[in-house]
Amino acid sequence: MSRIGKHPVPVPQGVQVQLAGQTLTAKGPKGELKLTIVEDLDVTLADGKITVKPRQVTRRARSMWGMQRTLVNNLVKGVKDGYSEELEINGVGLRAAMQGKNLQLNMGFSHEVIYPIPAGIEIKVEKPTSIKISGADKQLVGKVAADIRSVKPPEPYKGKGIKYASETILRKEGKKK
Repeated sequence: MSRIGKHPVPVPQGVQVQLAGQTLTAKGPKGELKLTIVEDLDVTLADGKITVKPRQVTRRARSMWGMQRTLVNNLVKGVKDGYSEELEINGVGLRAAMQGKNLQLNMGFSHEVIYPIPAGIEIKVEKPTSIKISGADKQLVGKVAADIRSVKPPEPYKGKGIKYASETILRKEGKKK
């Protein structure tokens, strides 16, 4: 029995949830998201709570139960509050700037890196060394943050590169004479 899956997902005030077959749609102040539930699970919406249960006790149904409940919870929380991720840029001459609907990164390469911002994501550059990514879809926010970080990940000797604000870089000692 799934410890996570057996808990119902509460629907907060201001969020409208509709269930059509295996497709769950949530609308809220931050936007609208859809999720298709796997066929092995039943989803019910009653009394302001969404419950996810397996149709039959199979190995696949048990393994998908907790994950699908978590995806439903992320969906509801995302349209209500949204998700955000902060990135920091460390290094001399490394900076970021908005260029229309694209993010322009100067990372010390011979060219500037232009990152097109996907739909549903909002990127703010408060300082040239700070990037804030926000949106309703948790998975998309995390993917965009990982893509931007992968342009120049932090190196272990001086810590130069793009890192998450909550990340600590394990530093290595340099060469000894």
